[in-house]
Amino acid sequence: MKSRYFVVLLFVPLLFACQNNQDFPVSQNINQSNLYLDEQFNSEDSISIETSHEVFKLDDDMRAMVQAKLINNLTASQKAKVLLEHLFDEENISLNYEGNANVTAIQAYRSKSANCMSLTIMAYALAKEAGMNISFQEVDVPEYWVRNGQYSLLTGHVNLIVKENDGVNRRVVWGERSTQIDFDPFVAKKHFPSHIIKKHTLLAMFYNNKGAEALVNNDLTTAYQYIKAATQTDPLFASAWGNLGILYKLSNNYDIAESAYRHAVSLKPNNLTSLGNLALLLNKQGRVDEAKPIDEYIFKRRIKNPYYHALLANEAFFNKSYQQALQHYKKAISLDDEQHEFYFGLAKTYFKQDRLRLAKRAMSKAVALTKAKDTQRQYIAKLNLLKEFEGNHH
Repeated sequence: MKSRYFVVLLFVPLLFACQNNQDFPVSQNINQSNLYLDEQFNSEDSISIETSHEVFKLDDDMRAMVQAKLINNLTASQKAKVLLEHLFDEENISLNYEGNANVTAIQAYRSKSANCMSLTIMAYALAKEAGMNISFQEVDVPEYWVRNGQYSLLTGHVNLIVKENDGVNRRVVWGERSTQIDFDPFVAKKHFPSHIIKKHTLLAMFYNNKGAEALVNNDLTTAYQYIKAATQTDPLFASAWGNLGILYKLSNNYDIAESAYRHAVSLKPNNLTSLGNLALLLNKQGRVDEAKPIDEYIFKRRIKNPYYHALLANEAFFNKSYQQALQHYKKAISLDDEQHEFYFGLAKTYFKQDRLRLAKRAMSKAVALTKAKDTQRQYIAKLNLLKEFEGNHH
């Protein structure tokens, strides 16, 4: 499930108290203009934040493609298929997925690489130019994390929905007939609930991605400018406020970090990421009694999510606690045995324990489950190395 996006940073608590049903008040009324620290994060070097026009605009080549292929009497369903074939067919653009490529529509089209957020932006811009009735949707996927260095990143998902201009809904998707254009086949197949979001919310997600990327790279000034832009573009987008809280925590501004977390939770009460980061901050300050019910509530909500166990496994692996990692990967697989990432994690862990036969078996399972050609090639290369390594040890 590589092709997910918007990014929210997460520091992971690994120790939890016993569960109970206690709830807790974390919401607060606060003037959001009081949640900015412009003086601390001003830079002499001006940071150029892409405008909405710059993010979605087309160049002459893109407009020419629309004129040649999409200005016709085809249905919206047929146009969507033509558009996607043009973008991904090897004889045309042949776009590649690049997880860190948070780029504008023009940059994606020219470089032929983008992450899913940018693919969605580009497809939307091209479809709008063609006069198609197209909207953004946010998909309510389970919490899903990926590791990036010392951070775990929580990812969300958006896609596109196309309607016929005559008012008749038709199903449109890459690879099958459906109501949506979705660049993640796993999400499209699962039919998670979704809801329409406005263009300005999608733009806030784009800025949030850019800010999170800067945070990972420890460029706090750039991160601040992008995350602030996200909160101003859509003040109701809770994840950006949560990221602002993380930035403040990293810069030792604990009081305002707590306020940012609480504001994020007030906007989205089931925002487990901001709740978890709030609990971490409270624990760091010795406010254990305040943190405890939050930790218990989160644990209760996440215990049946396979990706949560995979997250704990990734954390344990990162900390070289391989037996603990093994237990969590196996728990994730017991809850969902169709995710290649879980088996890849299992293979890595077995390899660290010199259990080569089991590592090879888990790697073979990861190869069989992945549908992405790039990932499959990487897995096959690793599997071949394992076979060679095992052969040398006999």
